Formats: sequence, C-alpha cells, structure tokens
Amino acid sequence: MASLKDIAKACGVSTATVSKALNDQSDISQATKEKVKQVAKELGYRPNLAAKALKTKRSQNIGVLFVDDNRSGLTHDYFADVLDNFKKTVEEKGYDITFINCSKTGPNTMSYLEHVRSKGFDGVAIACINFDSPEVKELVDSDIPVVTVDYVFNNVSAVLSNNAQGMTELMEYILDKGHTKVAYIHGAASAVTNNRLSAFHRTALLRGIEVPEEYILEAPYRDIKSVYSKTKMLLELPDPPTCILFPDDFSGIGGLNAIREKGLRIPDDISVAGYDGIKISHYLEPQLTTYSQNTAMIGHELGRKLIDHIENPKTTLVENLSVTGHVREGRSVKDLLKQNI
Repeated sequence: MASLKDIAKACGVSTATVSKALNDQSDISQATKEKVKQVAKELGYRPNLAAKALKTKRSQNIGVLFVDDNRSGLTHDYFADVLDNFKKTVEEKGYDITFINCSKTGPNTMSYLEHVRSKGFDGVAIACINFDSPEVKELVDSDIPVVTVDYVFNNVSAVLSNNAQGMTELMEYILDKGHTKVAYIHGAASAVTNNRLSAFHRTALLRGIEVPEEYILEAPYRDIKSVYSKTKMLLELPDPPTCILFPDDFSGIGGLNAIREKGLRIPDDISVAGYDGIKISHYLEPQLTTYSQNTAMIGHELGRKLIDHIENPKTTLVENLSVTGHVREGRSVKDLLKQNI
C-alpha cells in the first residue's frame, strides 16, 4: 500500500506538504492539494486510521441517536434524507457513523451516555428521540459534542427547519388563491407542531380570517388512519372548509382516501396541501401542493456543525441554524379567484 513518502516522491514535494494537503490545511495552495489528492488516489493510498486516532485522540466515529415512536425507522422520508446527507458530509471529512443502540431489553443495557463513552464516539447527532428523556438530557449535559435536529437545548447547537416560515409561506399561498375557510390537521404536540400551528393562526389573523375551532384537529404524524378519520370529520361539518392542510405528505394519503370515498374531486370540490415535500408527494394524483423542507441542507449543516464542535471545541459557537425550504406548487389547491373573474 502506498505511503506518504511514495506520494511525496511522485509529486516532487515533501512528506510534510503531502500530510498538510491531505488534511486540507490552509497554508497549502488549492492546486497543490488537488494534485496530492489525485496522486494519492491513483496510488491507492489509504490513511492509517489507528495512527491518526492516536495522534488526534479521536476515533473518527460519530454516533447517531434516532428513535422513531412510529416505528417507521429509516423509511421516515424526512429523517432518512437528513441522515443520508449528514452521512455524506461527515464521510467526506473522514468520519464514520454508527447508530447508538437504543434497545432497553436484556441484561447488558446501557444508558445513551454509557454507550457513547464505551464506543469512544467523538460526537453525537440526535435526529429523532424523546427529548424529555432523562437519558437524553444526561447525554446533552455531558462533555460529548452534540448537535440536535429540530429541537433546541440551551447548551448544544441545533439545526432547525424553519417551520414557522414554512407554514406562513404555505398559508399565504393558499390564502392568495382566495381560500378563507382553511382547516388544519396538525401533528402531535412538539416544538415543530407548536411553531407550525402558531404560524398558521398568526397568518390567518394578519389576513383578517377567523378560523373556527372545529377546523383545528390533531392526528399523529405519518398516521394515515388518523388523518383519514379527521378528514371525514371535517367533510361532515355543516360548513366544511374549502382547503385542508395535512400534518405531512405521507399521512395526507389518508385524507385523500377520505375525500375520494365521499365522492369529492380534488381540487374541484375541495383543496388540500401537505408538508415535507417527500418523494411520494410527486406521484400522488393530483400532484400534492406541499412545503418542501430542505433536507439536503439540514443534513449538511448537521454534519458540518458537529465536526466543528469536535475539531474546534474552543472556538465553535453554540448556535441554532435555521434552514428554509419552499412551497412546491402541485395541482391540489384550486384558485378560487379565477373562477370569480
């Protein structure tokens, strides 16, 4: 296997220059870095991770804490995309990822913090969990670098999808189509839900629209059956809404089923919109109007920020990074203003 000396000889530079180039140090020109990396690739060079770990006192391994109460695991489109882009980002920097064992059965169970210490993880990304758990708080309060997704603690950095802005933009889009009777089936209580719900009510208030209490219902995220049931309730109201917002695109399938079961057409008879922008929303008929969260940027920022905390603990600020998405227009929201022209 090629060594640093082999690369240095092929490039006509010193081994110190090769080492600096491979580690992206700033005192080496970009041209030299690219040349060294290309030669290293051609020679089949592989870094000695064990030696690097001894030198840097890092394992080059990051733990991921992911527990989904709905048991959808990595079929959960939003978090799957976030973690995929997180994985790409940290791997480009030479780190591996390992999921933290969340099983609480058997004789050798450990707390999250004990597991992290036993594996020597350099840091932890928390993407989905019960953030009120004492074990999570123990981990967050430790000296282990931690970055969370869509949840804010005072002492660790967080990467957040801007849920308030997202709901505001989605509501404004719908209201601009002339809808004044908009219902919202929101997800279960969480910081994400609270921000979206507040933005929903605030946008309606600023536009002078009163939302009846019966237009606001709750159903768990990604729960098709519950959204089916709540959609039926809205359709059976004496004065039903002209547009229904679903908690997320996936659970919205239940709402679409309830609407079609009642013999109504989308968007001719009633309009609908989702949230997330997952792949399945592209293929629903009619194509679902939704708010598309920027999972690529969320995952990238999660990886970048966590590595900053690992490699530069004295200079990296604890901060909340907000990532915006965009309304993706489908064919599920009718323009009520055009029909009145």
